[in-house]
Amino acid sequence: MKQSAMIIFLVIVLSIYSLANTYIYLKTRYAFGDVFPKNLILNLAFWFVVLAYPLGRILERVYNSSFSIFMVKIGSFWMGAMLYLILLFLLVTIFKVLNHYIEFTPYLDFKLNPLYKKWVIISVYTVASLILLSGYINARFPRVSNFKLKFEKTFEKTNKTRIVAVSDIHLGTLISTNRLEHLVNLINKQNPDIVLFAGDVFDEDIAPVVNNGLGRYFEKIKSRLGVFAIPGNHEYFGGVEPKLAYLRSHGIIVLRDSTVLIDSSFYIVGRDDRQSNYTTGKQRKSISELIENVDKSKPIILLDHQPFKLNESAKNGIDLQISGHTHHGQLWPFNYITNAIYELSSGYKKIGNTHFIVSNGYGTWGPPIRLGNRPEILVIDFD
Repeated sequence: MKQSAMIIFLVIVLSIYSLANTYIYLKTRYAFGDVFPKNLILNLAFWFVVLAYPLGRILERVYNSSFSIFMVKIGSFWMGAMLYLILLFLLVTIFKVLNHYIEFTPYLDFKLNPLYKKWVIISVYTVASLILLSGYINARFPRVSNFKLKFEKTFEKTNKTRIVAVSDIHLGTLISTNRLEHLVNLINKQNPDIVLFAGDVFDEDIAPVVNNGLGRYFEKIKSRLGVFAIPGNHEYFGGVEPKLAYLRSHGIIVLRDSTVLIDSSFYIVGRDDRQSNYTTGKQRKSISELIENVDKSKPIILLDHQPFKLNESAKNGIDLQISGHTHHGQLWPFNYITNAIYELSSGYKKIGNTHFIVSNGYGTWGPPIRLGNRPEILVIDFD
């Protein structure tokens, strides 16, 4: 991404972040009271939490420490809290307006009793906390999504092949040792013939991954035909080359606009991510270029992190495309946005003879919570 475009993007993001938190503060400050020093302490605590994520990310890049990790974790939860606090305060406002015209509760008449306002604020924060807790628990328990597909083509050596595919792990400060160890155990439990990582193995900075020695868990994956990965857009944040080199050093075969014949039976085609066009200025190869020299009588499985232009795969005779990236919105109601942006935000679709599967992903970005969807790994069997 060009420097000017990055600056504009950051200005927009920080402006939205500032406006959202100002709105929450204005709705919250009454509960802080006007007694010194209690009100000062509560005000400082509020803005500390608001600034925790951006400051933690900056500190993480300068010097990764337990304090920067603490800041990122606190700030990440706050990012989720922001969404639901805004929605809940807006809901209170709507009810308050309705109550003005059609009175159905005295508790929204703050002039009648100013304490009602404080109780409403506390109630909003309590409900938001319960939402975050349920989303955090949901994010910690991935499901195994099973698909049984039949191709028009056949696998030469065997008609029974099992793929385990995972996208959007987002390894880093928040998703680390325990989550990766659980993922590897879950993968091995499925007895895969081949394992595919469909992008965003890493979050942003690779330092927490290296410092915690997470690569050793990749080496424990048991797969008869190997473990393959493609870059996602997050691989490009903070430098793509060291991240791909790290995967290779721990036994993972990286496909970056390249194709490999597996067991003389089927092809895995790995596309570079669309982000490469903006970050490196180098245009990634088209699907037709990638499969130009393959034997099209054999099944062709495409890994493409972002599920755009599905018809391109269908027109080029791809048998199966596996994608991720969307997180299916991750936080309700963002799933309605991803449904509007992508032809397939989550799950399965068939166009012509091409099967498409878009994974919700295993990890999370930003808030370590999921609402309205489940984290998952994919188990794909072929008959």
